[in-house]
Amino acid sequence: MALLDPGWWSREPVDRSHSHTYYVWMKNVTIALDEATLREARRIAAERSTSLNGLIREFLERLTARESHARRARRRIAELCRGSKAEVGPVTWSRDELHER
Repeated sequence: MALLDPGWWSREPVDRSHSHTYYVWMKNVTIALDEATLREARRIAAERSTSLNGLIREFLERLTARESHARRARRRIAELCRGSKAEVGPVTWSRDELHER
């Protein structure tokens, strides 16, 4: 499962320290998990001193932050390409020449 795959997110703890308290209205979500996945996810959450809810929330926060960053990067690359003055010269090679061994 992607949630339990360490390649999907960092195991480094999130810095939750802050100097102000504020309220954020949260939405509840229901997910369906098989018993083995649920048991393993609860074990991982306990090892990290958090709840299953906290584990899932942290995963989704990191996922959405990473995707937002990637989206901004793609937009910036497209913007740079549109403004580029680079020119491509004539094609002087064939596909077969490129793949010769």
